[in-house]
Amino acid sequence: MKHTSWILALIIGVVLGVVGDRMAGGGPRVAPPAPRAPELPAQARPPQRPQEDPRAVYRIPVDDSPMKGPADALVTIVESSDFECPFCKRVGPTMKQIEQAYPGKVRFVFKHNPLPFHPKAMPAAIATEEARAQGGSAKFWEMHDRLFESAPALDRPALEQAAQSAGLDMTAFRKALDENRHEARIKRDQALVNGVGANGTPSFFVNGRKIAGAVPFEVFKGVVDEELARAEALVKSGVPAKDVYARIMENAATAPVMVAPPPGQPAPQAAPPPPAPPASAQKVDFRPDDPQKGQKGAPVTVVVFSDFQCPFCTRVEPSLAQLQKAYPNDVRVVWKNYPLAMHPQAMPAALAAEAAREQGKFWEMHDLLFQNQAQLAPAQYDAWAKQLGLDVKKFQAASASPATRARVEEDARMGARFAAQGTPTLYVNCRQVVGAQPYEVFQKMVDEELGRVAEMKKAGVKVDASFYERICEENVKRAQKA
Repeated sequence: MKHTSWILALIIGVVLGVVGDRMAGGGPRVAPPAPRAPELPAQARPPQRPQEDPRAVYRIPVDDSPMKGPADALVTIVESSDFECPFCKRVGPTMKQIEQAYPGKVRFVFKHNPLPFHPKAMPAAIATEEARAQGGSAKFWEMHDRLFESAPALDRPALEQAAQSAGLDMTAFRKALDENRHEARIKRDQALVNGVGANGTPSFFVNGRKIAGAVPFEVFKGVVDEELARAEALVKSGVPAKDVYARIMENAATAPVMVAPPPGQPAPQAAPPPPAPPASAQKVDFRPDDPQKGQKGAPVTVVVFSDFQCPFCTRVEPSLAQLQKAYPNDVRVVWKNYPLAMHPQAMPAALAAEAAREQGKFWEMHDLLFQNQAQLAPAQYDAWAKQLGLDVKKFQAASASPATRARVEEDARMGARFAAQGTPTLYVNCRQVVGAQPYEVFQKMVDEELGRVAEMKKAGVKVDASFYERICEENVKRAQKA
């Protein structure tokens, strides 16, 4: 029996590991790690990066957000969510379970975080806010439940059907969607949670303590029980129950709290790059003013979808630099932002890079961000802007500008389409390469492309401004035939 139990436990552990990997999303899938190298002596080990403090308490004001549950509940759970996110839908039953397990003791608060690569998320958020405008929190939660039941069907007809079922004034509802009413209020929520490192969805704050992802009820229960005991102690000390949350928020953090890893914890082992992908090609467009390095008339264009906080993206940069050094007149690199939701500093870093681009220093800021990937933080971006000789006030204004964010979000929507496997994803004359592949992979592809360029020149094709369109069209046809 003991032997059987041990085997069963092992199987369960493997299954949970696979599920966790699927829930994490984000970066490229990697091959199993290579055999572990002999452990280095302490003085030769690389410095360990700080980690987020799992017991940190973050300041999340409930202000005018939708709520349900007693105002004097000792535990407040703030959910940051996206109606198009499948994991947000999956965690709904867990919230119901908590509500039933702690009657009268838990209050629920909702904060919007419609992710930029979910095009239906913002209209759905507007729909719930219009429901609240017409009928208060009760209508918000009714609409909230209807949309998660309907998801992923969240197009305009689905939103209107849900609104009609909820008994809303349809004229006002349609006008709210047409005018993007409530969008500023939704983005205010988003800025708040992003500021404390909750860029992914769903994210939760249990009396300010962060829980990321659609975790099981038992994980929530552990934190809720701890916070309930803490709140009860405050009440015994004389704090009115209705003021407990405000008291906890008084000394809460307003930015991610990082701590050094516990002494003796082994440094994380670098994972090998992902395997080379199967042949595929897609036509990838880019703006004339997208960041470009190399000659605009180069016969080979490499479009890279990347994320400044992604470790694999850092790893591919030397390959690209080596490529441009080896082919100075033949290769240009075009940058597209794809900040993954799982990386809290990816969006702020992308905004900083775009703000630097407006002053002609994108690539200089790009290099600083990757060179200092472990220290990414808003205060650093201003310091680096000053170091690069930028007008810091203009840089700060551009970083906070809705137009800059809209530009990054437009890139991210492209990323969701062209780089669904993760970051980095690159396109060499529209031929896809997934992951931080070694230089030799890119070298081989560039040589193949230059061979095709020579053939096309012999056939009378000119390498001019329209050449990228032409060779991409050829490569997509080849991939389709293959």
